[in-house]
Amino acid sequence: MTKLNATRRQFFGLAAGGAAAATLALPQEGTAQTATKARIVIIGAGAGGTALANRLVRRLDGAEITLLDPRVEHLYQPGLSLVAAGLKPANYVTSLTTDWLPSGVKLIAERAAAIDPVAKTVATDSGQTLAYDFLVVAPGLILDHDAIEGFALDMVGQNGIGALYAGPEYAAKTWQAASKFTEEGGVGLFTRPETEMKCAGAPLKHTFLIDDIAKRAGNGGKIDVHYAAPQGALFGVPIVAEKVRMLFGDRGIASHMKHTLKSIDAGAKRARLATAEGEVEMDYDYIHVIPPQRAPEVIRQSGLSWADKWTDQGWVECDKATLQHLRYPEIWALGDVAGVPKGKTAASVKWQVPVVEDGLIAAIEGRDASETYNGYTSCPMITQVGRAMLIEFDYNNDLVPSFPGIIAPLEELWISWLMKEVALKATYNAMLRGRA
Repeated sequence: MTKLNATRRQFFGLAAGGAAAATLALPQEGTAQTATKARIVIIGAGAGGTALANRLVRRLDGAEITLLDPRVEHLYQPGLSLVAAGLKPANYVTSLTTDWLPSGVKLIAERAAAIDPVAKTVATDSGQTLAYDFLVVAPGLILDHDAIEGFALDMVGQNGIGALYAGPEYAAKTWQAASKFTEEGGVGLFTRPETEMKCAGAPLKHTFLIDDIAKRAGNGGKIDVHYAAPQGALFGVPIVAEKVRMLFGDRGIASHMKHTLKSIDAGAKRARLATAEGEVEMDYDYIHVIPPQRAPEVIRQSGLSWADKWTDQGWVECDKATLQHLRYPEIWALGDVAGVPKGKTAASVKWQVPVVEDGLIAAIEGRDASETYNGYTSCPMITQVGRAMLIEFDYNNDLVPSFPGIIAPLEELWISWLMKEVALKATYNAMLRGRA
């Protein structure tokens, strides 16, 4: 059994058994520390930045580790789809950023305003200048709501408009609008953006869940569900796309491929979408809006982005195996902002963090790094309340199941639902502590 498969089984073993076994996937307490005076700056205290900070504190002796993030709240983003379906309250996904940070890490509660990779400095909103020897950029991404003409966040929850990605408050308001649709019926229009996005399965999960909840309430005959996406397939992994297509067919969900949401008329409840043949309009009673997603402005203005890929989105140029910047070797990208073909999920972050940790420590120790990231991405694809498919895949779009012969990745199973709805949060929390 390869090291990756063994560790992945430990990760999902955590999902089944909770945090008690969390130390299995991590260097054990007592591991010799590396003495260093290195100045390490981590931009972003989300899943990646927090998990990495916890691990580095245990691995390094004497390092100056600074974490830069203005957010008071830490968001458990995998839970937003459950909040938007009325299955969890909004506070299920919130905690304090400081709850997860170890002693030995300095938190500056400010935003990174500028990065100078030549001078090796980061400037903050207040004008502080932080010099670094090593930099990890993990600020997440931004939701470009302004790209959808006629849409504003204060509309969410009213006039049949949902937008779960925007945060816990908006996920709860999304359920207000969606629950009315499940009771009263009408046309439901579920969308996704043309850009890269975090958890590309989330639009499908929301579609499946709202459709299922309406039918469980006996209102299946009242609803007409449509899914519109700019892509040519329902999912990036062909075998999964075909499975979703079959499930949509069985459930009467209409698919509209190569349809890009451009604007909404909230008063008329009408959406305008771009297609290869021109623009079309679709009326709706409920619409779920997911806007284009891009790297934060500080990344796009820093010279760290790809010059010839994702030019409208600004993801960080890095080696897809090591996550190390291709032009500035003292910089690593981590999480959503990384310009790699896969990996914008919490499970991906779990496998990226040890790679960045190893690369950074190898640089300090003057050796070659040994860990690599193969694009591992996990999507517990909820297909109905109480059932999900545990889909795991890599850069090659190969399925890489953690429990072959036990959990079939393309079957709707209760155990896969249990991992998403009950056990995944304990695993995620262990990851934040650097213990999974």
